[in-house]
Amino acid sequence: MPSTNLLLEEPIRMASILEPSKSTFFPAMTKIVGTLGPRSQSVEVISSLLKAGMSVARFDFSWGDADTHRQTLENLKTAVKLTKKLCAVMLDTVGAELQVVNKSGKEIALKENDVVTLTPDLEKDASSEILPINFNGLAKVVKKGDMIFMGKYLFTGSETTSVWLEVSEVKGDDVVCVINNSATLDGTLFTLHASQVQIDMPTLSEKDKEVISSWGVQNKIDFLSLSYTRHAEDVRQTRELLASLGDLSQTQIFAKIENVEGLTHFDEILQEADGIILSRGNLGIDLPPEKVFLFQKAALHKCNMVGKPAVVTRVVDSMTNNLRPTRAEATDVANAVLDGSDAILLGAETHRGLYPVETVRTVDRICFEAERVFNQDLYFKKAVKYVGEPMSHLESIGSSAVRAALKVKASVIICFTSSGRAARLLAKYRPPMPILSVVIPRLKTNQLKWSFTGAFEGMRVDNPIFTLARQSLIVRGLFPMLADPRHPAESTSATNETILKVALDHGKALGIIKSHDRVVICQKLGDASVVKIIELED
Repeated sequence: MPSTNLLLEEPIRMASILEPSKSTFFPAMTKIVGTLGPRSQSVEVISSLLKAGMSVARFDFSWGDADTHRQTLENLKTAVKLTKKLCAVMLDTVGAELQVVNKSGKEIALKENDVVTLTPDLEKDASSEILPINFNGLAKVVKKGDMIFMGKYLFTGSETTSVWLEVSEVKGDDVVCVINNSATLDGTLFTLHASQVQIDMPTLSEKDKEVISSWGVQNKIDFLSLSYTRHAEDVRQTRELLASLGDLSQTQIFAKIENVEGLTHFDEILQEADGIILSRGNLGIDLPPEKVFLFQKAALHKCNMVGKPAVVTRVVDSMTNNLRPTRAEATDVANAVLDGSDAILLGAETHRGLYPVETVRTVDRICFEAERVFNQDLYFKKAVKYVGEPMSHLESIGSSAVRAALKVKASVIICFTSSGRAARLLAKYRPPMPILSVVIPRLKTNQLKWSFTGAFEGMRVDNPIFTLARQSLIVRGLFPMLADPRHPAESTSATNETILKVALDHGKALGIIKSHDRVVICQKLGDASVVKIIELED
């Protein structure tokens, strides 16, 4: 297990902790994914979320219909134009999720020590004695003594909103369970999770494929969150589906690890996926509680070393109904940052929570404070050691640019990129200063017409936000800006100087560059990759 990334320099003066941090309107380096829902659908609220630090909007299709999500996305586009802040779009699949179907929507009271039967017969009405489920194979995979967890919004551990069931016997296709705690469930769907039991359901349901093929294609989603990823083959099959849809061939797949099966095949999944989401709601049930932290630290370390973004979920559940996080939750957010998380994903907190904007703002502040004590020097050494020698050309350039920025105490690194690969490589080394990723279009010709690819591929009049730039918005420390499409990647050095001036002006406007600052620039000149250092004049 890698050593801690916490940096505390001796002597530690405890009173200094109370000193206010340097004021800045620039967000934390760690990104925030916000789930949009009933409490965060309006243009006003979404605009506030963007200003507070949200950079990726998640659309969860386990709730709401396509029309509801379409209207929310239109509101997001309006908010982006109003705030002039880029925001990526993530579609979250339902996946192999067991669900209790309560057609009436009436409350169901479950009492401790009573018995309830889970049945695949969807014709039956849900009650405190019988609960219809969407899977007809549960009786074949569970046995007496197995634990089953049920709740409306996954599992918060609250005795009033989720319930623990213990299998007492199997009767044909039905599973009879003893209720371990009293709870009242309301709504039409509850989620079911059988602890450490392999469920033979497809990772992409027919509904998921339909949503991706319609809503996903229409809106050219940036990320697909692949729920209940259990094998690398799940990612490969999903990528084949996206490739067949044409417009989604560039969509990145984030594998959501939610159970022991996904944990067991983590290395092969990481190799295939573009990023990883640690879904701690379900993982916290499938794993013994004392093992959750160990998986988080190990998984984040693996993601960091190969330079793939990692996202942590379920950090401030209590802020769904409260204005402040618990002490444990605040510490949990900071530890996720110190462990190496690229982004924090907020679910119910922004989806249906009472304080969505305050939650994003609070998480952003905690991330900012944690980043101030992140031991970048130790992390850099670990990353370089992991890569080994000889380094690839691009790896050498990336690590050298970050090392130079550290040595000269640069205020920012500016990276010119047309594919995003160079910028992500810089971010992999976790420099303490922001990386301004200047996304430059690539000019192509087929002798009949000229076209731009890269940031401007798939450019639409009603959607001026481009995939490549938006996909940087989930990577820690990366802040994209779009270059003028009239200045493609193959332009002259004079053109590059023009783009650099625009980038520097953009950095000044953001408040991250000022007079006499040193700036490290990473760019390609012809076939050569160049790292240079400039010092700004008055």
